[in-house]
Amino acid sequence: MPALDWKSVDLTALALTLALGAIGGVLAHLAQMPLGYLLGSMVLVGLLAAFDIKPLARPMTLPTRLRFFFVPVIGVAIGGAFTPEVARAALGWGPSLAALVVFVPVAHVVAYTLFRRGGLDRTEAYYSAIPGGLIESVQMGEEAGADARVLITLQTLRLILTIIMVPLIFLALTGSAVGSAAGTEMVGAAAPVTLREAGLMILAAVAGARLGKLLRLPGYIITGPLLCSAMLHVTGLVQAIPPAWLIAVTQVILGAGLGVRFVGMDRNLLIRCGKLALVNAVVALILAFAFAELVHLLAGEPLAAAFLAFAPGGLAEMSLIALSLNVSVIYVTAHHVLRIVLAVSFAKLGKRLV
Repeated sequence: MPALDWKSVDLTALALTLALGAIGGVLAHLAQMPLGYLLGSMVLVGLLAAFDIKPLARPMTLPTRLRFFFVPVIGVAIGGAFTPEVARAALGWGPSLAALVVFVPVAHVVAYTLFRRGGLDRTEAYYSAIPGGLIESVQMGEEAGADARVLITLQTLRLILTIIMVPLIFLALTGSAVGSAAGTEMVGAAAPVTLREAGLMILAAVAGARLGKLLRLPGYIITGPLLCSAMLHVTGLVQAIPPAWLIAVTQVILGAGLGVRFVGMDRNLLIRCGKLALVNAVVALILAFAFAELVHLLAGEPLAAAFLAFAPGGLAEMSLIALSLNVSVIYVTAHHVLRIVLAVSFAKLGKRLV
């Protein structure tokens, strides 16, 4: 994982951001909001950042590299759900993964059409519509001459709106909120964390992230620790997973990290992109549900898991939702890793069109 240069960080501003994120997360959790720690942190920090409110005259801040220190926790937790039964079930995921190959370009074309009708030029619309790989999308778009502010705003809002809508959809359909760590409690309920197992899980997080980066795994910061954790759990060396409180802290960090992206963002640009992103998010989730229903009917995959697998949110955040629901978390994560690979690959193949 990349080193964090603490000398370049405003520690007071960082402490205020984390404190406000924690307050938002706890309040949302107490209000029984779905995925409260993540959404509460993201909404409170995001609103303060968007309205340029500076507590103690300090702007909101949270270095991306600090986020990288916590994201592997999700990978280690997901790895704890890997069992021989899951490995055997993965052999039947072919039809679902094949459907994803169709879903990604369809979602891209639909979003591109919406953005063009919303007034964006072809280059901005094309790279803003990529359904995955935020960093790669912005980088490719900048190289093609697109306005990076538009790309970052629309791609960020796609992630945030999807993350907000998916738990609310499950709340409406099931009548119960997506818990903050329900899945982790179920997976590791009978396995208390010993000092030895804690050490092995930390090793899986650090070594997995480094190995994933070396091997250039997509979403390496999660997939590397996930694979290392899976090997430790399958071999019986580790039975526990990260405790629920650590998952909650990770959610607060991720939520605040998304919220600070609105710092310094042009208000008019935010309103304009917000309208486009909202329409795109709704249409993308309807499309994801349609593909999930098809996979459910034809391949027998659980509808809830299939919907989470196709919903175009962030890899870390969608994996957290699956973990919280205790819904086929390996299945969901595998699909989101492939979605990112396909989204970037198809975007590179089609860039000559714009």
